[in-house]
Amino acid sequence: MAKFVNCTPHAINIQTEQGIVTIPPSGISIRIESQQTQIGEINGIPVVRTVYTGLNLPEPEPDTVYIVSTVVLQAAREMGIQRNDLVAPDTGPQSAVRDGTGQIVAVRRFQVL
Repeated sequence: MAKFVNCTPHAINIQTEQGIVTIPPSGISIRIESQQTQIGEINGIPVVRTVYTGLNLPEPEPDTVYIVSTVVLQAAREMGIQRNDLVAPDTGPQSAVRDGTGQIVAVRRFQVL
């Protein structure tokens, strides 16, 4: 069975058939390095393109899955990082569990690179 390490700053709630499983934050913080270049403007408002240039990902460990934010997952993909131990909560409409006010309270699945 895989061990989950939550690298986000908040608890992740997963809705399973048995109920909600909560994975608390691990305290591991992943930083994204990026560069922004102005590529134009619209009605005088600058428009920039962001290029990801670095991630401080934890080293892979056997039977360990790192839960990261969608932005970290996208940055890893754009940087050509190929790791099968990174997942992000899938907050899309088929996965998100929402409360009466529309706030996401859990997800049903993860997304990968």
